[in-house]
Amino acid sequence: MSSSADRLAMDVADVVREEVRAVRGQLADAARPAGVGIMLVAAAGGCLVLGAGAASTTVLRVLDSFLPRRLAASGLTLGYVAAAVVLGRVGLAQLRAAGGSSARLAEEVQDVVSATAGRVVPAGAAAARDELQR
Repeated sequence: MSSSADRLAMDVADVVREEVRAVRGQLADAARPAGVGIMLVAAAGGCLVLGAGAASTTVLRVLDSFLPRRLAASGLTLGYVAAAVVLGRVGLAQLRAAGGSSARLAEEVQDVVSATAGRVVPAGAAAARDELQR
């Protein structure tokens, strides 16, 4: 009787192993196109960042053509910061409106940004003053 139970256990184990292999193969087959898709989306994101950098350089060169270099760079920087503030506030408002964990995330993000700005803004202002005094 022990040998029958052992054989049954071995047969069941073999069937389970075969099923696990089949499922693993199916998952691998399904993941391949997703992996390629993820890589393509990541590459598109990289191209987007490079395009934004090129556009920023173009805008700066245009501003340089009729403004002093420092004023052009400062104006462009101020424009980016203003856009970031507006977009960030709208995004945080959307997260708060969603409620639950999204609202908690919005509060955490706002706390981190406020703490960082509290350190960066004074340092940036001091650097700007030093540069203007040259």
